[in-house]
Amino acid sequence: MKVLVPVKRVIDYNVKVRVKADGSGVDLANVKMSMNPFDEIAVEEAIRLKEKGVAEEVIAVSIGVKQAQETLRTALAMGADRAILIVATDDVHTDIEPLAVAKLLKAVIDEEQPGLVLCGKQAIDNDMNATGQMLAALTGWAQATFASKVEIDGDHASVTREVDGGLQTIKVKMPAIVSVDLRLNEPRYASLPNIMKAKKKPLDEKTPDDYGVDVAPRLEIVKTTEPEERKAGEMVGSVDELVAKLKEAGAV
Repeated sequence: MKVLVPVKRVIDYNVKVRVKADGSGVDLANVKMSMNPFDEIAVEEAIRLKEKGVAEEVIAVSIGVKQAQETLRTALAMGADRAILIVATDDVHTDIEPLAVAKLLKAVIDEEQPGLVLCGKQAIDNDMNATGQMLAALTGWAQATFASKVEIDGDHASVTREVDGGLQTIKVKMPAIVSVDLRLNEPRYASLPNIMKAKKKPLDEKTPDDYGVDVAPRLEIVKTTEPEERKAGEMVGSVDELVAKLKEAGAV
């Protein structure tokens, strides 16, 4: 069984995001970029499935700018077998929208015929949480979202999902689309020897035209603003004083 893992190049989660002065978007000049953390967890899970003998091949896919090669090389260094880069834009500020990404992934699926797609539940830059669901709709495959545990048994997958009320376990028929949550696993660090080996692993470069997909944006970003600064807290001397302050503020 092949496992396909889409990965996205995003601003590193340790970096404090800055908004451009004109409000047109986020400033990416000289900003450290890395793999979306949820996608990193998906890559780790795919590699673990291969180590268990459940999967035979792990294929990483990225859609965006040419610099996403670095993100794919990270996936290869972690243990993915090969990678596909679909260069969909030359502008690092252009974010390929979920529907276009899903259409491109559908085309890759038709070509590669994987038995499972493992993806992050969302990207930390746009927080759309839509690509996995759209991909499931386009393929007609079963889907399981927010996975905190994945077990493959023959032609079915048991997925434990994190929901508002706790945990929910569902059984889906393969092939399936599974989007993963933070508590699924702890991604490994790529060792130096594996980083060197990753440079020799296959990385195919494609374009949306190769798959006949239009990636023109359907959404327009009107304005980007910084979140409001939190007001400083106030120390109180007792519970009674705290209750009085809350009453004044109308919180109770």
